[in-house]
Amino acid sequence: MGIVNVTPDSFSDGGLFLEPDAAVEHGLRLVAEGAAILDIGGASTRPGAEPVPAADELERVLPVVERLAAAGHRVSVDTTRSEVAGAALAAGATLVNDVSAFRFAPELAGLVADAGAHCCLAHMRGEPRTMQGAAQYDDVVGDVKAFLEERLAFAVGEGVPEEHVWLDPGIGFAKTVEHNLELLRRLDEIVAIGRPVVIGTSRKSFLGKLAGGRDERERLPGTIATNVMAFERGACVFRVHDVGPVADALAIAAATVGA
Repeated sequence: MGIVNVTPDSFSDGGLFLEPDAAVEHGLRLVAEGAAILDIGGASTRPGAEPVPAADELERVLPVVERLAAAGHRVSVDTTRSEVAGAALAAGATLVNDVSAFRFAPELAGLVADAGAHCCLAHMRGEPRTMQGAAQYDDVVGDVKAFLEERLAFAVGEGVPEEHVWLDPGIGFAKTVEHNLELLRRLDEIVAIGRPVVIGTSRKSFLGKLAGGRDERERLPGTIATNVMAFERGACVFRVHDVGPVADALAIAAATVGA
């Protein structure tokens, strides 16, 4: 899953692809590198991010969704808003990636169901602006698993077919470095829920901390390592900025384990 951030303030690539032409060109480049899905986002979900008006989010993502979907590529929209998701689905998106897992807009579940779309539900406490203050758990893996099971049940209850739901443990969302590592170590427990697991470690700050203070552009080795480990533990969708190198690493890992 290649990341296309149409935002001015995303932590790693904010402002680089804010213009539709630049975002589309970037998406096409990610497809050429091996992306099977393009995840288009118009509002940053980095820790501390302030919300943006829905009109701004729509203006950012819709032209990009329309053009990439019209070119025949599988498009996901990264949003927590039903109005943005609805417009993106009408424009050709087939997956809604909601970091709030339908908590912010419960009606979004019915919209996904009516569209026959897929959805990815992520674990997060609070909202991006405040979430790092909520990183307290008795057992982070058990708590995340219980949350994802509850949100899966909610989505299915609202009419989304279970086979259309993907789950994301929310690496870096209301998590400390230790929480992130524990989730990666025990990712098989999340996989045991029985739905496809999406992993999103790409360029995140905990990788830089573990490597002695690397900045965003120096975290590719950590991104590769964590995605390969997640693959070995059963994850099957890998949301990344650097598609080519990670796709190569995953292909080698798959060949090595014979999967």
